[in-house]
Amino acid sequence: MQNQLVYMDHGATTPVRKEVVDSMLPFFQEQYGNPSSLHTPGRKVRQAVDEAREKTAQALGADPEDIYFTSGGTESNNIAMRGTAKNRSGGGHIITSSIEHHAVFDVCRDLENEGYKVTYLPVDQFGRVSPEMVRKAIKPDTFIISIMAANNEIGTLQPIREIGSLAGELGILFHTDAVQVVGQLPVNVDDLNVDFLSLSAHKFNGPKGIGALYVRKGVKVDSIYRGGSQERKMRPGTENVPGIIGLSRALELAVSDIPKKKKRLEALRDELIGGLLRIDDVVLNGHPEQRLPGNVNVSFKHIEGESVLLSLDMEGIAASSGSACSSGSLEPSHVLSATGLDQSTAHGSVRFSLGWGNSKEDVDYVLQKVPSIVERLRNISPTYHSR
Repeated sequence: MQNQLVYMDHGATTPVRKEVVDSMLPFFQEQYGNPSSLHTPGRKVRQAVDEAREKTAQALGADPEDIYFTSGGTESNNIAMRGTAKNRSGGGHIITSSIEHHAVFDVCRDLENEGYKVTYLPVDQFGRVSPEMVRKAIKPDTFIISIMAANNEIGTLQPIREIGSLAGELGILFHTDAVQVVGQLPVNVDDLNVDFLSLSAHKFNGPKGIGALYVRKGVKVDSIYRGGSQERKMRPGTENVPGIIGLSRALELAVSDIPKKKKRLEALRDELIGGLLRIDDVVLNGHPEQRLPGNVNVSFKHIEGESVLLSLDMEGIAASSGSACSSGSLEPSHVLSATGLDQSTAHGSVRFSLGWGNSKEDVDYVLQKVPSIVERLRNISPTYHSR
């Protein structure tokens, strides 16, 4: 086992950069005022929050008044979906995909129980949603479409710009869960034609427990909370000031680094994919080209992904079996199942997600260890020997 951890689970969460921590520290002890207070300490903190909102908006090509700070991507998704549904007098039709994160998927299930109709669009073998399928699914009472910008498990990028343009032409609101994309690829809300966009700081080397929701000016959303006037009543409760400051600084750093980071991660990703596919009976999940720069999702046939993960962990390699939010589930990934992967192959999936701090040496180390792990596990696999 090597002494240093090889962390390849950036899709689940990322280490907080030192510059981000340094920006947050003063707001724990020195500038601790409540930004809603009228006294000098409170006004100073309010100014810092306003500046953070401006930086966040700038990174997304948005206006500051269109940014609402939340606890993360899950809450942002809930506010967008539930708040839009709540704004209606009752009922209506929602379009989403069959591979959404549970923070959207489960909200849609709940809204179905409340009387809303939901269409879960199928995807192709690479996990892509077809804009033409979206068009065909639209009904007279369709009021919102929600398609994630990139899948958290297989990394497939969706045609958000095209779907957003279609929704805009027909006067239908469009939401995208961009948690995996923000900070990894350039994002501009006008270019993407979105009315809502969700993001989470801990995916781009910021702190956990803080996120944001972009809401296009003029879009009506009812708050799903009560209890205060913070965030213009959209998300009441005393602001997580250190988190807000950390989010804006992390986003600023991530966006400035995108061109160089994207090129570096794509090179590492492709090298890792190429090395893993040289092992017999390994398949790549997700689109071979239209995928996140650091995402590698493969299935090792005839063995369990969980066994691979435990073996990798013993070698000092941290990876994932898919979404960290559902890693305790024994069911095969709903994402992989939607792409047509059989249950046995889906159970053999492992996600390596590269990010800030990963190197070629890390990739080499993984490629050195994986073949022997796979060979050992297949030697004790009844399905492998019964082929």
